[in-house]
This record gives sequence, C-alpha cells and structure tokens, in this order.
Amino acid sequence: MPFRRRSALRRVAARGTALAAGAAMAVVTGLAAAPPVHAAPSATGGLRWAPCDDPAEPGAECATLSVPVDWGRPDGPRLDLAVARRKATDPGARVGSMVFGPGGPGDSGVDMVVRRISRFSPEVRRRFDIVSFDPRGVGASNPVTCSDDLLAERPSPELKSQADFDATMAYNRRLRADCRARTGPVFDHLDTAQTVRDLDALRVAIGERKLTFHGSSYGTLLGAQYAETYPRHVRAMVLESVMDHGVPTTRDFLQSEAATAEDSFQEFVKWCDGAADCALHGRDVRAVWQGLLARAGRGELEDPAKPGTPLSSSDLVNKTAFRKFYDADYAGLATAIAGMDASRPLPASPTSTAPLHPATPVFCSDWHLPVRDYEEYASLVAVMNRTAPDLPYLLPVHMTAACLGAPTANPQHRLDAHGVPPILVSNALHDPATGYPWAVSVARQLGRSGVLLTYEGQGHGSVTSGPCMEDTVDRYLTDLAVPPRGSSCPAVPS
Repeated sequence: MPFRRRSALRRVAARGTALAAGAAMAVVTGLAAAPPVHAAPSATGGLRWAPCDDPAEPGAECATLSVPVDWGRPDGPRLDLAVARRKATDPGARVGSMVFGPGGPGDSGVDMVVRRISRFSPEVRRRFDIVSFDPRGVGASNPVTCSDDLLAERPSPELKSQADFDATMAYNRRLRADCRARTGPVFDHLDTAQTVRDLDALRVAIGERKLTFHGSSYGTLLGAQYAETYPRHVRAMVLESVMDHGVPTTRDFLQSEAATAEDSFQEFVKWCDGAADCALHGRDVRAVWQGLLARAGRGELEDPAKPGTPLSSSDLVNKTAFRKFYDADYAGLATAIAGMDASRPLPASPTSTAPLHPATPVFCSDWHLPVRDYEEYASLVAVMNRTAPDLPYLLPVHMTAACLGAPTANPQHRLDAHGVPPILVSNALHDPATGYPWAVSVARQLGRSGVLLTYEGQGHGSVTSGPCMEDTVDRYLTDLAVPPRGSSCPAVPS
C-alpha cells in the first residue's frame, strides 16, 4: 500500500524550553546523577535459558540477569531481572534478537513474550528471537511492594483545599516510606536512566553487538534514552506511541495529555454521528455522557462490572472511556454508555478512588512535576478541564498528585542522541495517551536520525495497524530499509 506525504502534519509539535537533566537533578533532588558510561556495562555471564513455567503457553524460555541495584555503584548490591525469549520461527532466516521495551510503567515484558506474542507481526516473529524483560521494580524483577491497607487510604486527587493538598503530601511521604521498607534498596533506583544500563547489560548477555529494539508507550522513554546514552550500540529502533520526555513543565505535561485525550473523545463523537450502528446514533452523545458524569459524581451510577457498587466519575473517565480509546473500540464504548444511561440510578452514596499501581514510583522517578500549593494545583486542574471538558480528572492528574513531594532522579530533558542511526518514530494521529505532537517533537529532537511514520487512524499502538504500517516496520527492522521522511499509512477499520 503506497505512502502518502503529510508534510503539514510533521510541522505540528509541542515547543518550549526544556530542563537540563543534570542541573535539574542536582537542584531539585539533591541526588547525584549516575556518571555517563559509554562502554558495555558488566553483567554476570551469559543467560541460562529454561522453559518458562507456563504449560498453557509452550515455546517461551526464561532466564534471569543479575545487574547492580545502583549502576553508580556497580560493585554494590545486585538484583535479578526476569527475562524471556521466543526463538525465531525460521532459524535459517534469523536476523538476530529484538528486545521489546514494555510500557506502563508497570507492564511485564516477560508476560508479553510468554502470553502475548501475537502482539508482534508474523515476519518479526519469523526473523528475530523476541526478547523482553520485567523492568526493575516490576513483575518478577524485585517488584515494588506496598501495604494494601495504606494504598486503599490514598486521598482523592480531587483536592478541594490547602488542607487536602497538605494531607496528600503527608500521605505520599508515608506511602514512600512504607514501599521503600517493603521493596528494599531498589526502590530508590527505579528511574529509566538505570533501566537504560540494564538494557545494555541485556544486549551483552544475549550476544548482540548492536541492539535491535522496539519500545512501546512508556518503553519509548527507555529506547530514546538508550539511544542517547549508547548511540553506537543501536542497530535499529522502533519507538511506537511516543512519550516526549522533553515536555518541560507540569502545566505543559498536563495540558498536552488533556488535549490528546479530548481529541480521542471528539473522534468518538464524530464516528457515532456518522455510524448507523453506533448505539448512541442520532442522540446528543456529549449530553448523554455529561449526564453520566453528573450521576457518577453523585454516586448514583452503577459500576457494570460490580452490580450494586457506585462508579466514580474518575473511573468512568479512565476505566470506561479511556480504555476503549486505547483500542479505538468506539462501538464498544457507545454500547457501554447506552447501557449505563438506561440503568436505574443508585441511591446517592460516596465513591472512592481505586489505589494507584505500585509502579507509580517509576513514573515519579522520571518526571519532575512540581506543584507549589493548592492554589497552583487548582489552576492546573482548571487548565485540564478547559482543555478536555468531556474528560475531567484524567489519569495524569492522579499521577501528579501521587508524585507530590517525591524525588526525581531522571527529570525531563531534550534528547541529544548524536551519532545514532535512523530511528523509526511511529504514532497514530489520534492516540489518546501519547499525542501525535509528542511524536513530532521526539522525531525533531532526534534530528536527522528521527524518521516519523504516521498512522492516520486512532488508538494507542500502531505498528501492526494494517498492512502498510506492518510492512514498513518489518522492512525497517529486518533490512534496515528506512521509509521516506513524511511517510504515512491510511487508517484501517477497527
């Protein structure tokens, strides 16, 4: 399927002055950055592969890789990273190993290889051993562990006063102390700069002179910073659904996240207006949705997954709408909204906010999102609500609340990956979580090495969205065939 040029799209980018990583780290956290290392880090021996302990999913092999807890102290305490691989299905055509960088933060790369290998194209599975790992603090790699009771006490991010703000700061301190005590020393070394070093240790352990890498969502942060740290260790790299770690301020971060989520809601409304099979076709979709938000705010909206239990407005936005946007499942979202709209109201009752995933400390280690006080916090929420009037209290504002007062080891900075070979930056035009302007920005930061491939559709994830995308990415990974700049692929029906 032929490419179409979209030079206008490539001009869309989020601009702004970025933080300098080293200076920000010293001033904001008081922590010294790990010294830059451009030689292969030490890891213990080769990997000892054995069948993974999952008889329902045969064919995958598992191993552990020992790495330092703190790469600034390579002779100090160590941890074992869980690693998995599936060998190329056509050994005679094998190119090498491709390492997958999981998203989240908090996703398991081992689970992806063992149970969700269909995530990768048949050609990639044929030509590469597919390898992934559970990043430090995740899954079977010394996971972050916190008190369930304390997590359940998390204050609502819907702060109403300075007293609420102060209570959240105090709670965050208690939670960090609890998680640190239960998790161990790795808790203070969860940032992506540390994981970059783990990734290069994995490259050495699997015997690859240069890295072939596919990072998705949060895994793009790992890929981009690897390219910056080890530019001459890269063979090929796909960054899919791209995080822009150059977004400089809390306001910029929240506003850009709100804009991309609202864009997906608008796409949903547009689809429903034109689709006769939409369960809300012919109705005022926004009015129906706002009615559900109001019912949820009063505690009168039943959670379809938990009969008799109220669904909070935050969960309505983040667990109902946002999850459907990820898969561009507009028909499913319309059916869910219609069903809830037709349900009988519950008696008004208070609702609670579910605790955040313990991998939140990974995010806090990577993003410096300071908020001075309640007045500033309320201003940021107002900006988000103006930007995304249909989606109040999106997950990014939850994350910001959860990170209040947390130290940041790897704050935002613009990329400097001089000398890296061409990197394929892939993004949907209407991605609900990692907006298209972020992909444009990252491609520009990579300079001549950044090659943007646009999927002109919706959803979070794009590399297997139709034959045009799949074939282009496959040719790049297998043959290093770089598509022309400005290339795009048409949307395919979901």
